[in-house]
Amino acid sequence: MLKKSILTLAISAVTLSVQAADKTPSLEEMWQLIQQQQAEISQLKSQLIKTEVKLEQTEVKVIATADAVEQGAVVGGKLAKMAEWAEKTTIGGYGEHHFNHNRDGDDQIDAHRIVTFIGHQFSDDVRFFSEIEIEHGFSGPDNANGEVEVEQAYIEWDFAKNHSAVLGQFLVPVGVLNETHEPDTFYGTERNQVEKNIVPATWWETGAMVKGEVAPGLSYNLAVHSGLAINVDNSDAGDVEYKIRDGRQKASKAIAEDLAYTARLKYTGIQGLELAATVQYQEDITQGIGMDDNSALLTELHAIYSSSGITVRALWAEWNIDGECFESGACPDAAGKSGADEQSGWYVEPSYKITDKLGAFVRYSEWNNRAGDSSTDANKVWDYGINYWLTPNVVLKADYSNNTDKDGDDNDSLNLGVGWSF
Repeated sequence: MLKKSILTLAISAVTLSVQAADKTPSLEEMWQLIQQQQAEISQLKSQLIKTEVKLEQTEVKVIATADAVEQGAVVGGKLAKMAEWAEKTTIGGYGEHHFNHNRDGDDQIDAHRIVTFIGHQFSDDVRFFSEIEIEHGFSGPDNANGEVEVEQAYIEWDFAKNHSAVLGQFLVPVGVLNETHEPDTFYGTERNQVEKNIVPATWWETGAMVKGEVAPGLSYNLAVHSGLAINVDNSDAGDVEYKIRDGRQKASKAIAEDLAYTARLKYTGIQGLELAATVQYQEDITQGIGMDDNSALLTELHAIYSSSGITVRALWAEWNIDGECFESGACPDAAGKSGADEQSGWYVEPSYKITDKLGAFVRYSEWNNRAGDSSTDANKVWDYGINYWLTPNVVLKADYSNNTDKDGDDNDSLNLGVGWSF
């Protein structure tokens, strides 16, 4: 625009020169021409200033836009990382509340357990899993019933196709309920007594385990880990039973003088069928507290078969403890008790899924924590009940337990429960 204006002035000057050759303008005409040219020059300067201002404003906007884009990239990157973390992290859990109406009058309502799962996928072949549980509502110095427990916290690494290693705190691969015990997966308000008192579920240790599939439907577990520690130096001699369940250390500053070794084979190659066998060996189940080594061997077998809504579960488990301490009751403060060198139990549980939501079961169980003493009777329990699933992961339970203990006393109870998992 400015170049065009200068050209116009030049042409005008030439024109004036030509006109001057023909006719000399008067002073008045010259003054008018000068004023006209001055006005045009002032207009051109004004346009030039406006153009420079617009260029400066455009430059400021470009810089601001670049800053905004850069800042957005930073924020977007953080959001992208958060989204990636959330995609690779899983949260779940389960819980159950119970009401137990006992024949002896000791009725209870219990927030039995609330459990939270947290897992994270670090890569395609490395992952983390944890399970934290609060039992009986709360835990504190004034509540001996409650506990806060870390049941699982481990790294799993797929080191080869169909084979992985587990490092950390994990559930021992034994029995039916020990690894899968969400309330919507089993019948009965309470977990069965054989797996509670003999296996003993829920049972976890810290160590290393390899697992995998060696053939279609045939899997294995091999683990070395912390072991049980039955306290044979109990000052309250009158209550000494040397029960397997009392030996769980729960990986809490666990005595590790003698580690334990667990092996399991499981077959699921036929639809609806599961067969499994577990053995565990520990050189001294007292962790050096007893007068001599008390080696312990656990053997567990179970079978599950499901077809057309009918499921049958059967399990047998037995501990054999080799040592005078358990065989003859010669442990410190044992008060002459014997027979704890053999502790065994079994149960059979048929169930029927009447509809997709309603199922019924019956279970017969026997167990004895002093089975090595032939004069000691086993505990015997008949359980009958129903499960009603509001959804596949939310269940209502009602059952009756006809319980005859080793002394022949009846400890019957009516049990109600609600449970969930997600």
